[in-house]
Amino acid sequence: MATEGIRELAERHWNGEGDLVHEHHPVFPAANKKAEEIADGVLYLKSVASVTTIDTGDGLVMLDTGRPWDTAILHEQVRSWRSSARLAAAVFSHHHVDHVFGVGPFDQEAADQGIPRPRVYAHELVPEHFARYVKTLGWNSAINQRQFARPLDFSWPEEYRSPDQTYSDKITFSQGAMTFELHHARGETEDATWTWVPELRLVHPGDLFVYSVPNAGNPQKVQRYLSDWATALRKMAALEAEVMVAGHGLPIFGADRIRVALTDTAEVLDSIEDQTLVLMNQGKSLDEVLHSVEMPRHLAGKPYLRPVYDHPQFLVRNVWRRYGGWYDGEPDNLLPAPRAQQAQEWVELSGGLDRVLVRAAQLSAAGDERMACHLVEFAVLAEPGSSEAHALRASIYRARSAREESSMARNILGHAASSSEVGKRDLAGDY
Repeated sequence: MATEGIRELAERHWNGEGDLVHEHHPVFPAANKKAEEIADGVLYLKSVASVTTIDTGDGLVMLDTGRPWDTAILHEQVRSWRSSARLAAAVFSHHHVDHVFGVGPFDQEAADQGIPRPRVYAHELVPEHFARYVKTLGWNSAINQRQFARPLDFSWPEEYRSPDQTYSDKITFSQGAMTFELHHARGETEDATWTWVPELRLVHPGDLFVYSVPNAGNPQKVQRYLSDWATALRKMAALEAEVMVAGHGLPIFGADRIRVALTDTAEVLDSIEDQTLVLMNQGKSLDEVLHSVEMPRHLAGKPYLRPVYDHPQFLVRNVWRRYGGWYDGEPDNLLPAPRAQQAQEWVELSGGLDRVLVRAAQLSAAGDERMACHLVEFAVLAEPGSSEAHALRASIYRARSAREESSMARNILGHAASSSEVGKRDLAGDY
């Protein structure tokens, strides 16, 4: 059977026929990382993030450049496509490590040939975020072990390729027969760049579009900006692009589809922020807000808006953090007692560890893993050396993880299960 091409796969996904939860998850690498020419002079590679290489007639330009682990594959496939064309320029759509590491082999080529290295364009805040990564290597190693189910020896990168040209609001450069219009936006990051190539009618949104509920929540990462994000999506929609190469997930082809996908995603972002702010303005607590805000029902079934990565509740939390700070509106949480002490008191009031474990098991058996997680977490906090508590905790979190459509939630919950399987609350922590 012939291998399914990217256009055919993109068509299936648009029609809701692809497996976005597992096989073709937007932030998981394809089983066969094979680059493909999706338009004349446009090479597309889907790994964790996408890399799009454009032949301008006078050198190549890359829109994003992949992860540290993609550099050899990317270089090999670009050279199989265009063996001698120099990489003239690259655009970093933002600072995340799955978008900024593929330039290295092309820099080396340039040095070997005695020609200028590729010119890298990025927003002016990108170097500041690279510096932040260096300050937080241990933190980023730990949180990405949880978020992506990485092995315990996973380490966050320590060195980054600095951009050669930064900009504030907008910059345009030309290469060969092509024009590259770079626009700043705040969305998943505050340093986001989206790119318009008018000659190809191609838009590259970076991670402003990721073929799922936008990654606008992410419980372990820095602030995201929903309303600003929506504004950028609507600006892109107005361009009537014919090809959109998303930061994650498959491309979308056709002006009508691209416009609908961008405006629908903008509506989700605005709706979640607006609902959250209405409740905040009524003085509601974070708990009340979390359990009141909903995805717009007429958009919830769209294949490009499924919560396969981020979770809508995580988006609500980011709106709360942006406009309301860290206080959740619960006065006992303002200056709390240590959580382990709270757990010991509640377990004692419940009649002891055995009763808590029995009730947690009952709740889990009844399908209420959400409540069961609260009880079993307190059990392990109260008795961290209890093998029975850890065994039940592992079982409950494993079951809850399996039910989650969001890979972010699924992996963090699975990490908790794995930690209790070795008798710890967190594999990355000292417990």
